[in-house]
Amino acid sequence: MSDHIVSAFTDELDKLAADILRMGGIVETMILDACSAVNKNDVELAREVVARDPQVDKLEADVERQIVSLIARRQPMAHDLRAVFSALKVVGELERVGDLSKNIAKRAQRLDENVGPSMRKGIYRMASPVSRQLNMVLDAYATGNASAAKAVWEGDDDIDQHYNSLFREMLTYMIEDPRTIGAGAHMLFMAKNLERIGDHCTNIAEFVYFQATGEYLLSTDRPKTPQIDG
Repeated sequence: MSDHIVSAFTDELDKLAADILRMGGIVETMILDACSAVNKNDVELAREVVARDPQVDKLEADVERQIVSLIARRQPMAHDLRAVFSALKVVGELERVGDLSKNIAKRAQRLDENVGPSMRKGIYRMASPVSRQLNMVLDAYATGNASAAKAVWEGDDDIDQHYNSLFREMLTYMIEDPRTIGAGAHMLFMAKNLERIGDHCTNIAEFVYFQATGEYLLSTDRPKTPQIDG
């Protein structure tokens, strides 16, 4: 393969990664803004988050087209093939994170006056470690850092603990004041969406680790906090 072809292929891989990171940046802000909308009872911000989802879907479609074209023309091997495979997997995980953030924003628009500040703050508190996990795994993807990816993978247990704590907190509110049951159900779904976003960050970490090392991280080797909702 000539130097020119190698250089062109590298440029295509760099563009692919750049588009994925741009997509990741959008979904990261969607997480924080959706939960901020819950915390501040900001219906307009919640609507803005929902409106961003088509942009995420478009980026996913663009990246997938790039991958198909790249495979057809370049026929990558070894590490380059792992990079292309990982890109395809990562973009799918990010699209799901966008969907989950959109769902939080949609539910934020349906909360009523029975949702007090304490209930709202619980969701916002959990958003911080979840968005941090996403930020860390995107940095690991950008730098090809296997150790950083593994740290994110191992950190999912912390998200599960946040979820269990928030689940108990919401149930306590609902038991103490039955008027909060309807809104509390929405809050429980939001908490579950955040927990699932943490799982998607873990999946991305596995793909980043595989891309960098050619080895798989086994879920059976990762500590996992049992979820109290089963």
